[in-house]
Amino acid sequence: MHGWTGEPFGGAKLALIHDGAVIAYRRDEKAGIPFPGYWDLPGGGREGDESPDACVIRELHEEFGITLPVPRLIWSRRYPPRLDRDLGSYFFGAIGCAQEIDRIVFGSEGTCWRMMPIDEFVTRDDAVPRLRGRLAECVADLRDYLA
Repeated sequence: MHGWTGEPFGGAKLALIHDGAVIAYRRDEKAGIPFPGYWDLPGGGREGDESPDACVIRELHEEFGITLPVPRLIWSRRYPPRLDRDLGSYFFGAIGCAQEIDRIVFGSEGTCWRMMPIDEFVTRDDAVPRLRGRLAECVADLRDYLA
């Protein structure tokens, strides 16, 4: 996996990009969850001893019904813990295709989803703050690939 050396991590997120937009979903409005009602990206917490890429692939399938092969993960970065009790996390980038988007089966987390223009996600006040910057970094590094 993309340079993973087996160190512990808390979870992984994915920017699945297609035609200048990213798959985003609105988080549930439940008390006690981080960023209720905010726009989020696919991904979530690690289960068992899975690797970062296995974590993000599983979460994408659970949340959107998309089965993405690991080689399609074309960008990754490990982010250090934000607080002492955190383990750090991973952020991945991949290119989606129209057929995958057309066959999305939205799971039980969140209230709705949409293909959101990348520029919109990174500037929204109601998008998960740390993901706005991570998406911008991913897209900047993939600029030539996305052109």
